[in-house]
Order: sequence, then C-alpha cells, then structure tokens
Amino acid sequence: MVVASPPQTKPLTDEELRKMHAYWRACNYLAVGMIYLRSNPLLKEALKPEHVKHRLLGHWGASPALSFTYIHCNRLIKKYDLDMIFVAGPGHGAPGVLGPVYLEGTYSEIYPDKSLDEDGMRRFFNQFSFPGHIGSHVTPETPGSIHEGGELGYSLSHAYGAVLDNPDLIVTCVAGDGEAETGPLATSWHSNKFINPARDGAVLPILNLNGYKIANPSILSRISHEELAALFVGYGYTPYFVEGSDPAEMHQKMAAAMEECVLKIKEIQRDARVNGNVYRPRWPMIVLRSPKGWTGPKDVDGHKVEGFWRSHQVPMGGMHSNAEHLRLLEEWMRSYGPDELFDENGTLVSELRELAPAGPRRMSANLHANGGMLRKALKMPDFRDYAIDVPRPGSVEFENTKALGILMREIMRHNPNNFRLMGPDETASNRLNPVYEVSKKAWMADFLPEDLDGGELSQDGRVMEMLSEHTLQGWLEGYLLTGRHGLFHSYEAFAHVVSSMFNQHAKWLDICKNHVPWRRSVSSLNILLSSLVWRQDHNGFSHQDPGYVDLVTNKSPDVVRVYFPPDANCLLSVADHCFRSVDYINVIVSDKQNHLQYLNMEQAIIHCTKGLGIWDWASNDDCGTEPDAPDVVMACCGDIVTKESLAATAILREEFPHLKVRFVNVVDLFTLISSGEHPHGLSNRDFDSLFTPDKPIIFNFHGYPWLIHKLVYRRSNQDRIHVRGYKEQGNINTPLELAINNEIDRFNLVIDVIDRVPKLGSAAAHVKEKMKNKIIECLTYAHTEGKDQDEIVNWQWPY
Repeated sequence: MVVASPPQTKPLTDEELRKMHAYWRACNYLAVGMIYLRSNPLLKEALKPEHVKHRLLGHWGASPALSFTYIHCNRLIKKYDLDMIFVAGPGHGAPGVLGPVYLEGTYSEIYPDKSLDEDGMRRFFNQFSFPGHIGSHVTPETPGSIHEGGELGYSLSHAYGAVLDNPDLIVTCVAGDGEAETGPLATSWHSNKFINPARDGAVLPILNLNGYKIANPSILSRISHEELAALFVGYGYTPYFVEGSDPAEMHQKMAAAMEECVLKIKEIQRDARVNGNVYRPRWPMIVLRSPKGWTGPKDVDGHKVEGFWRSHQVPMGGMHSNAEHLRLLEEWMRSYGPDELFDENGTLVSELRELAPAGPRRMSANLHANGGMLRKALKMPDFRDYAIDVPRPGSVEFENTKALGILMREIMRHNPNNFRLMGPDETASNRLNPVYEVSKKAWMADFLPEDLDGGELSQDGRVMEMLSEHTLQGWLEGYLLTGRHGLFHSYEAFAHVVSSMFNQHAKWLDICKNHVPWRRSVSSLNILLSSLVWRQDHNGFSHQDPGYVDLVTNKSPDVVRVYFPPDANCLLSVADHCFRSVDYINVIVSDKQNHLQYLNMEQAIIHCTKGLGIWDWASNDDCGTEPDAPDVVMACCGDIVTKESLAATAILREEFPHLKVRFVNVVDLFTLISSGEHPHGLSNRDFDSLFTPDKPIIFNFHGYPWLIHKLVYRRSNQDRIHVRGYKEQGNINTPLELAINNEIDRFNLVIDVIDRVPKLGSAAAHVKEKMKNKIIECLTYAHTEGKDQDEIVNWQWPY
C-alpha cells in the first residue's frame, strides 16, 4: 500500500514552535470565549455569572483541530506564497475558524465594530450564536467561507469544485469523521479521478478523526490503522497519518506532513505543466487523529470530556447556578495564558501577528472565497442564431433540450475556462450531447481502447459525469461560489436526491443577498430537469415524480425561479436569461423527446419575457360582439401538457364553434403568485384581466395539481380554478395512457370544460359520450398494440 508517515524530522525551530503554539492557544481562547462570554473578554477580573451568556450555543469539540489546521496552512502560505482557501466540513466548529479569521484582521476590516481590541473582542464574543447576530456554523457572514456545513457531507465536493479550472488554487478541506459517514462525503472522495493537474488546482483533504459524533463513536475512528489506510489507498490517495495529543509533538508532525503534501502537489503539477506528464496521480491527503475537545476540560462532574463525545457541543453549562462550573470555565480559559497572548488593549501581541499572511493571501480575504470579485460574465452567443424554424404553430417537431445542447456547445466554445456542464451519466440521454463537439467528458482514471469508440472521454474534458447527484451539484456550487458558471442536469424524478442540498444552497444565497453586502454576486445555480414524468412511461412508476418544483416554491422568492418553456425556442430564451443571471437558483423543466414547436423566436422572446400570455392563434374569444368575455380559459404549464391542452382546444372548437375559448400558456411558474409575495407575480388586476375574474379555468399542469392551488390561493373565486396534473397514477404505459390515467389528456380536458361551462348544458352530452368512448378506444389500442394510435402520435395543431 502507498501509505506515508510524516517525515521523522522537526521542521519547526523551537522559536517557531513556541509562536505557533501560542497562536493556537489564542485561537482556542477565542473559541471558548465565543461560546461562553458576553463580557469581561480578557478576564481582567474574576469571572462572574453575569459575564456568561444565558444560552450556551456552539460546538467546541471540532474547533481546536480546525484552528490547529488553519494556522499550519498559514505557515505554508507564507513560506511558499500559496493561493489557498479553507473549507471546514464540521461547520458546527465555527469557533475554530472564526478565531483565526479574527486574529488575522479580516473580520475587523469587514465588521469594524469587532475591532482588534478589548471592546472589539467583547463584541466578537457576544455576537456568536446570539439573537440578531451570527449562527454557530461557518455561515456566509464568515469571511473566507464558501461552505457552511450546516448539513454534513458537502465539504469535499465544494472543495473540488472550487479548484476546477483554477490551476494555482489549493483548497485545504477538513472533513469530520462524523461527516465521513454520509453518502455525499463518501462519493466525493472519487473527485480525484476528475482533477487534471495541468489545468486544475488541488485539494488537500484532511480527515479529522476526533473519535466521536454528537453521542456515539465515529466508524472510521474504530477500525484498524491498516483498514483505514487501505480505504484511502483504495480511493486513490496517498494518506499521511498525524496522530497524537501532545501539542508540541503534534505541531511538528503536522508541519512536516502538510509541507510534504504541498510539495508533492507542486511536484505533480510541475510534472504535468512543464514536462507534459498528465496522468492521475495519487494525490496526498492527511488523517489527523486528535482528541475531541482537544485542550478542553478533561473531566466535568466526574465524567470524561476531552477525547469523548461529551465535548461535542458545550462541555459544561449552568454557569449562573453552578459555582463549580463557573470556576472550571475560568480555569480552562486562563490555561491558555491570555495575558501572554494579548496586550493591555486586547490586541494580539506583535510577534504572533506576524504569523498570519497579509492581504489577499489570508485565507479569510482570498478572492476565491468571495467569487463574485473574480466572476466575469460569459461570452454569450446570440441564442437567436439557433432558433428552430416554426412555419406555423404546432406543425413541426424538435427535441427541445437538443436546442439547449447546441447553445451550450457555443457557450463552451467561447468560454473554455469558466463554464462546466455536470450531470449523472445522462448528457447524451438528455440530448445535450452537441457539447461533445467542443469538450469531452472529464476523465483521469484508466482508459481502454474501446473508449475511443464513442466514449467521449478526455483528460481535458469539461463535461462532468458521475452517478452521484450530490457530488455533481457540490462541484458546481464550489465552481460557482469561486466565480464561474455552469449547469447541472438530472432526471426529474431523481432530482429529489439533492433536494436537501438545494435547500442549503438556497439558504446560503438568501443570506448573502439580503444580509451580507460585502459578498459579491455569483452566477446562478442553473438546474435542468429533463426525462420528465410524462415521458417515463417506459421506465414505470419509480421514474415518475414531478415534485421537485414543489420544494423549490417553498424557498425565498428572492432566490428561486422556475421555468416551464413549452418548446425549443422558449427554452433557448429562458436559458439565455438564466446563464446571464446572478444570485438565483433557476430550475428549468424541459423534456428531451420530440415535441411540437409553437412559437418562432421573436414570439418566444416576448412570451418568455412576460412569463405567461394568451396565445391568440389558439384562442377564439377575440372576435364577435364580446371579445373580452371568453366562456372558458384553457391554461397550461409544461411542454407535454401544453400539447394536450391544445388538442383539447381544437376538439372544443370543432364540436362547439360558438364556444369562446381563451388559451393561456405559463412559462414562469411564479407569475401565478400574487405580486405582493414574489417579484415575478402578477397583480390581482392583471391576473383577472388575463384569466377573467369569474370564468372557469381548466389548468393543465406538468406537476402535482395542488401546487397550482397553493400558488394562486389569493386569487378571486378559487372554486372556478380546476387543475389537472400528475396524481401518482402510472406504470409501464404508453404516453397517452399515462396522460389518461392522470386525466391530463385532451379527452378528459374536454369533459372538464363540458362539466364547468353552464351554457353547454345537456346539449353537450353527445360530445361527452364521444370523449369517453375515445378514452376507451385509446386504452384498448395501447394494451393491444403496445403503442398509441398514429392520429395521437402525429397530431398537429389544425388551425
């Protein structure tokens, strides 16, 4: 096995060791102060209950190892002039990151009231996990952070995403051993198979084995050294083990291991960039085995604390009623020697201040961690150049997402270093394969001869495919947060795999946008959902779930957008808008199969700009003596359901020539919400003008029908809004059979109109019977022939 131990040397001189250990003591002192104190920050008087916060929140256990690693990064940044940022996987260990960020001055520069003196330290302590201030994670308010860690598992994928196309950047990523038990973290170790040392930067993963989660041992800390080493060798790394508890020994071991790793990274990159030897190396990583709650109280009330799960959060509480605990807290804090670390004013002594890097070389001030400062707008081709010719509405077919693939091909051609496409092995399946004409799939693992026959693999590829939605989206988030652009695509039903990850990114953007003005705007997270529910008739029930957008609508209206382009030209218009946008999560729902095309490009641009609108060519209410009074509004949102609504409208016009039908198509889902609740929402006046204030609305929706009711709950006369959508009725069906089972088909829509337009009355009974007979006929044909009737498959808009 390729396992490395730190060199048996002592790279730190006695003086360097003394200073580094003192700096670490200062970090630990600050970490404890953040959790416990609201005043008396320098302990200039004996600690009293009123100096301590009433609610003790925060996580001590992981904090010492985080600050320990951070200051060793600082040493190497200064020695080798490294461009480095820090990702803290144990996000609850924020005190271990905030301490060194404060000491190197960045925090005070951004938040001047948290100055580097006694009063600033008091404010710094008081703000932590305190109402109206910052949380206990490495939140967006933390300078230098691109990863909060509120939900565990995403640190390593964020780190790897940050170094793609960032050749000079090193990301030190500390993953906790509890975090290492999550699925997302487990798959992200494989990111090393996608890093090209010639064009990408490098990640230095550090697994912190402190032994425990919140109340249990961690798995990786309770297996043998040989088994653990084999695991990471199997992942393709060269693991270095740094183990122990004695600070002096551990500083020397960590300094040696980290320097060895950095030099190894530089050697790998130099060999690729200077000598042209581009291969998948065994990148170095470190296993740091240190006690949980390191340097904290060893025992409290007779129970083990340091090196045990009891140190995970707050090692002891009850300071306002337990004098012994208050005494232990003061003894603990004074053990770090604050009088030796800070001067009379509360400023870190000068000989220690010199240990931190300066300016943007500080990890807390690195521009990559505020990616909007480096972001450059894409060089966008004119999407109009790729328009689908539509001689008349509903007369030609095209694969909608293929048009997007053509547009992205040109985007990638014009932006070879700051745009990536990411999806789980479905680029060709989702018809985005035109991108292969300019960039293949990234691949640094082994190649076989047969890969040359359509494998589309390349060491220099910028199309990222892996069967882990978590890793893919994590890569893209890291890529975006460091100033670049991209798109993540997935099967609609399986986007739920990353629903929680979507939540975390939405919350990050919301905080940045509304509460952290110093963070610059970053490119939007663009998500394409394809292989849609209505075309999963061949894959069956397990592949049929359109509910991802329900989750999206729960997030802040400041950061989420949902688009349902009905055809290829609308998809091109929507995509152009999304790729130019910042600070949003744009979800685009578009199918990959052949679909009828309805709007030419200029019509599509107008339609998508409005977000919804009347299709005059499909309506017949703008004529006669009452052009403003349709009998029924046929509304739709989604590509497949649009065809069925149009087919129903054609039947209605044929069977009931006197019936006035207004046809409304919705592209931007949030236009349905009241304008007071979403910036894209229609005013009540505009909604009633478009949909009428009192006529029946037959709304055919791509997803679950109750989502539309949720969005329009403030609109007038709710009982007139009748929504059809997916109702969990499906299996191995033909497309029309699946539509009939869920009553979004043309025939059921006609029946809905007959049932809801009073003027049709019993005179429409014959048509209603015809529709029922047609449903039976179509189902019988599907079960006999295994396909839909040609008149259904080949239907076109007849007017």
